[in-house]
Amino acid sequence: MPSPAPAPLQQAVASGHISAGHLPHLQSLAVQVQHNLQHQHAWSDLHVHTHSPRTHARLPRPLVSGLPAQRLYLHPDEQAALLRDADRKRRATTAAGAAGRLHVEAPPEREWILPTRLNEKWTLRRLAAVFDAIPPVPPAPATAAAAATADSARPDSPWRATKRVLLGTVDSDSTVVYYIVHDGAVKPRQN
Repeated sequence: MPSPAPAPLQQAVASGHISAGHLPHLQSLAVQVQHNLQHQHAWSDLHVHTHSPRTHARLPRPLVSGLPAQRLYLHPDEQAALLRDADRKRRATTAAGAAGRLHVEAPPEREWILPTRLNEKWTLRRLAAVFDAIPPVPPAPATAAAAATADSARPDSPWRATKRVLLGTVDSDSTVVYYIVHDGAVKPRQN
């Protein structure tokens, strides 16, 4: 009787390139998070980074970058500006006789993802080393066609002044939970 085919995640981890500078378990963790984002959360243009785009030095650990299906974080000032613009457009369409609806649109932005295990202990020093190695926004894809698409989906936001990563925490049962972590203090959201 032939053995069963490996699961898709097992195939992805097995086919993932193990970099010379990182431990194999860190590289396979990055591939696991990349696979989860692609197949469970509909992210696109996912890449595993082993070297800093800024300094070209080896990263403290592999990071993933990609484009989420929808915006993950809205700065409170950007949210207020988007609501003002949407309200102005709604009033203009209502004045023209059309039924006005408030339509707020915030296109997705490329994000950094830091793959971790639940049992890891993270300190401010370790997080600072990651933030020091990355630019605020992950680099655009290498191909010109993909770059044009990504640039149109990733506006140069004046509100994205602080670096952030999505902490992708994997549990022993392969459950992945995501937390947004900012570099420094961030203005709190208002309810």
